[in-house]
Amino acid sequence: MIVELAPRFLTWDDVDPTRQAFDAASVARTVRSLGPAQCVPIRPDIPFGDPAMSAWSRGEAETWADAMSFALVQHYGRWTVGWRWSHDEGDFDGGPVGNWCCPRDSITTPEETLTRVEAALREWREWLEYLVGWFEAYPLDLSDIASQRILWERSARNLILQVVDRTGCGSGWHGHCRQVLTWFLDHWGVSPEVARGLVDEAIGGRFHSWTGPDTVVVDDVAEQLASSLRPADGRGGADAPAQDHVRRWLAVRESVPWHEIPDGGNDGPVVPLRDGAAQDIRAFDGAIAPARAQGLLSALELLRVDAARGARLDFTLLSSWQQHVLDAPRPPRFRTAPAFAKGSRERYGIGPDTRARFDACLAGSASDAGRPLGLTARAARACLDVCFFHPFDDGNARSAFLTLVFVLAREGVALDGVSLLRRISFEADAPQDPLILVRYINIHLAETRRRAAGSTGSASR
Repeated sequence: MIVELAPRFLTWDDVDPTRQAFDAASVARTVRSLGPAQCVPIRPDIPFGDPAMSAWSRGEAETWADAMSFALVQHYGRWTVGWRWSHDEGDFDGGPVGNWCCPRDSITTPEETLTRVEAALREWREWLEYLVGWFEAYPLDLSDIASQRILWERSARNLILQVVDRTGCGSGWHGHCRQVLTWFLDHWGVSPEVARGLVDEAIGGRFHSWTGPDTVVVDDVAEQLASSLRPADGRGGADAPAQDHVRRWLAVRESVPWHEIPDGGNDGPVVPLRDGAAQDIRAFDGAIAPARAQGLLSALELLRVDAARGARLDFTLLSSWQQHVLDAPRPPRFRTAPAFAKGSRERYGIGPDTRARFDACLAGSASDAGRPLGLTARAARACLDVCFFHPFDDGNARSAFLTLVFVLAREGVALDGVSLLRRISFEADAPQDPLILVRYINIHLAETRRRAAGSTGSASR
């Protein structure tokens, strides 16, 4: 929702270095100019096996690394999220980066940590530029695939071997291998959706973690991939009709079995030991920019007042919070043009009834005795409504998060942690994503209840 921080979702359009400006000589200065560089956490002087170290790594340290990723994306572009894609079992399994591992191992002193960030970013960029060289080793033409098939096969084989060498075949290396092969096909004009299917079919589950592929398997995968290509696998014409992901979301929304989803909110109100939403805003958004955090905290305070009075959720209410989020002179209006997200892979249309339909969807976030729907399902659905109607010109991810918090707060529920609800991304036309979001809310709610109950039990003894 904020931004896709997981590099395995990067497309070739995201990372193509020929389209992304980058000055390696100025990286050190740039990294140190970003907000997170001013508040690098210092690793506690305790054994790695101490539970407190795990808590620090998963909490303060990981939040800071996420904030640095977000700041780099804002400055350079989305391609930068690969700086944390380390070998083996790091932040993200099976990547090509050796200069970063994970918050526990890579965050030490501020100077050492920032030096590692710089080195990891350079290393990731060098890998992307290196891949372009391999992609361009042979000039390929999808329309002439019949006479060039051996060149496609040779290129695919070489790329597999390059990924094998760069990742060391550790945990999850094959995920990046599939991605690189997909990038290669995309680079030469194959539709990304078709490319993913062809690559998955060619590999057929034959690559495994911690195991280098046999030469025979590599050759066979490359041969199958090349032999499966057809001229018709190219991208659609420029005059293809534009997709409207508002409509696609509404179709998914209608198909999700909301009433069958387990509800973690059916046990009534819960008061957490700590304000998880405020804490996350201070740690994540505060690291990016203090003013950003202050705007969100002001909106959070306002929405809780609105929740306490049982306010009706609609665009006008969202806009009153968004004024603080964006530090705007007045509540922002509903957008008047199509909006885009995820590197323009999702397009949200606009029509005369878009705002009315949005308000009608948000109205369903309230409890309905006639056709009861679980609280966590209603919170997730309203959050995704904001994501995929994309009502504002800016700050929609933050608005979606506040919406989720409001729906819970209106029924007396607050969470002591929200990490699963922010550093994630959902697709408008993916029917499993609403179920995933509800599950994440339920996880946080169960943990909040458990810790609150534990504290009450301790106090009574």
